[in-house]
Amino acid sequence: MRRLVSETTLRPRQLILPMFVAEGLEQPRPIASMPGVVQHTRESLRKAAVDAVRAGVGGLMLFGIPERRDATGSAGCDENGILNVALRDLRSELGDDTVLMADTCLDEFTDHGHCGVLDADGGVDNDATLKLYAEMGVAQAEAGAHLLGPSGMMDGQVGVIREALDDAGYQDTGILAYSAKYASAFYGPFREAVDSQLKGDRKTYQQDPGNAREALREIELDVAEGADAIMIKPALSYLDVLRAAAEVSPVPVAAYNISGEYAMVEAAAANGWLDRERTILEVLTSIRRAGADMILTYWATEAAAWLD
Repeated sequence: MRRLVSETTLRPRQLILPMFVAEGLEQPRPIASMPGVVQHTRESLRKAAVDAVRAGVGGLMLFGIPERRDATGSAGCDENGILNVALRDLRSELGDDTVLMADTCLDEFTDHGHCGVLDADGGVDNDATLKLYAEMGVAQAEAGAHLLGPSGMMDGQVGVIREALDDAGYQDTGILAYSAKYASAFYGPFREAVDSQLKGDRKTYQQDPGNAREALREIELDVAEGADAIMIKPALSYLDVLRAAAEVSPVPVAAYNISGEYAMVEAAAANGWLDRERTILEVLTSIRRAGADMILTYWATEAAAWLD
């Protein structure tokens, strides 16, 4: 009877699995701050992706970790860079069996760890970065991505990428806009996951955690520029923003259950302080209840098996 009258549903198709693939690895490398999550080799990535799709997961979001970085993050635009090679691997393996997504951002590829190129004063140059995002987006579409995820929070990024995709003949490649990405302390474990080179912070281009109305303005701008879906990130600390976004967004809304949120639950469960499965499902249900149509979560494959 509880199932019959449940107001909120959580299904495998609503879950998206973020995955990390590192250049030059011979074996998957565990991420210490994210127990159970690894940097994949190309081969282990294929296997884990197939397992996720078989479990019913709705999509995969891919992040690449190169062996070499430079000031402009050139490996992110290189057709032979690790992220684009891995996209081709998964598109060849999976075809259209799942929605293949790519992180369209330079932070994994720059030697300074910022999401864009820097100006002479060491600040992020928004307009110079947009040119690289356009190039990167087309490279990812060519490699087989169905959906691009511009996560850098540069002003105008969605419009520039949309125009570049259309000009290159990729009108059917969609954009999942990180419309409200906050300058959060909960990204800590992710920095280990992508071997981030960041010094300092990203407060000049990510959103102030105290601002909610600003997120709604960012959503409006991204939709006007051609976003096919929008993202709220992080999820748990911003459920109020997620609810507000869901009430006004004319396109689907995603939320990213990020690394720090994952790590907290795993640590508490490992100490016997929480029932792990119940807690994970409660976390994911709360994000759905707040209004997310899709949830990016490192538990996607495991949770899908429980739900099925």
